[in-house]
Amino acid sequence: MSNITIYTQPDCPPCEIAKLFLNEYGFTYELKDIKKDNKARNELINKYQSYSTPTFVINGETVITGFEIEKLKEALNIE
Repeated sequence: MSNITIYTQPDCPPCEIAKLFLNEYGFTYELKDIKKDNKARNELINKYQSYSTPTFVINGETVITGFEIEKLKEALNIE
C-alpha cells in the first residue's frame, strides 16, 4: 500500500473531493493542514515547491499538485 500525505487547508473543495476519492478506494493517508501547521506549510513550499492545495506526496517521491485524478490513478495503480 502507498504512503500518502495530503497537504490541505480548510474550505478547500478540491481537498475534500480528494479525500473522498482516496476513501472510496480504501487508501489511508496523512493530512497536513497548512493553515494550522507552520512546519507543514514551510515543507510544502520549500521542499515540494508548491503553493497549492491539495498537494499529494506519494511514497516520499511522487508529488502531485492539485486534484489531478488521472495522475493520482496512475501513481496509485488504480485502473
